[in-house]
Amino acid sequence: MAKSEGQKLKLLYIKELLEEQSDEEHLVSVQQILDYLAAHGITAERKSVYGDIACLQDFGMDIICKPGRGGGYFLASRDFELPELKLLVDAVQSSRFLTSKKSMQLIEKLSHMVSIHQAGSLKRQVMVSGRVKTMNESIYYNVDRLHEAIAQNSQIRFRYTEWGLDGQRHNRPGVYEASPYALVWDDENYYLVAYSQRHGITHYRVDKMAEITMTGEKRYLAPEAKQLSAASYGRNVFGMFGGATTRVRMRFHNSLAGVVLDRFGTDTMLIPDGAEHFVFSMEIAVSPLFLGWLAGFGDRARILSPQSVIDDYVALCRPALEQYE
Repeated sequence: MAKSEGQKLKLLYIKELLEEQSDEEHLVSVQQILDYLAAHGITAERKSVYGDIACLQDFGMDIICKPGRGGGYFLASRDFELPELKLLVDAVQSSRFLTSKKSMQLIEKLSHMVSIHQAGSLKRQVMVSGRVKTMNESIYYNVDRLHEAIAQNSQIRFRYTEWGLDGQRHNRPGVYEASPYALVWDDENYYLVAYSQRHGITHYRVDKMAEITMTGEKRYLAPEAKQLSAASYGRNVFGMFGGATTRVRMRFHNSLAGVVLDRFGTDTMLIPDGAEHFVFSMEIAVSPLFLGWLAGFGDRARILSPQSVIDDYVALCRPALEQYE
């Protein structure tokens, strides 16, 4: 390597060394920097290294020097701190819509954002193999295509699949067309909220979508879509199981206040009803999953109105009870 070319790369190699091998508990000495540069065919003097460090500090790198015996330099702050990356690793490994292979690839990339010493603690917390993960490797690219369609204001065309008894994915009949609105992450799965002529505003499991293409036609924005909130959609559509949206009034025991606020948000108005209960109303996509969620609280939760939802609840519970009578 020519000397002039090597000098141009010197700053980059010092930056690389500090990013990969230094942290608060692992300092890099000037001699280690000189050895690292020499391993890449670059000769340097101690004095020039001090100037290079100062240059990187002026550039914005938070490089700290600890003087004295055993001292050296380390990169004190990064784009992501270790606790933040641990949260991201937990999110990646618990996401059912990512395959085990893709999860490991993403976690490996995240580990490069800390020193090699801290990367070990990230990888030690990884337990992907025991998780229930999707088998659809293409979902990673489906998400990108859907974001692009939304950004381009384009309708999409796709096939929708389902699992058969043979353990294989099979296309449902026909080709689907929809106007994509937003992507929602709910219960460890990814969903596309969209409008279709057949179902109105609905949603699709992204890992069940295949052969996604943009039609080039502008999205149809339904009147109700203008008030659509992806957060509230995922909150009120239980398990992303669709149903007619109805304002339901319910009465819960005070001990379930935290459960209600966790599910529907802290802005939910809880109105006291006697000493031990409260009532509240919420727009709910009434479905078997919602009714089953309610049944889990036994006599501590009750539907007050409308009567149609009460009838649905009774109709759901009665056959189950009759099996044991």
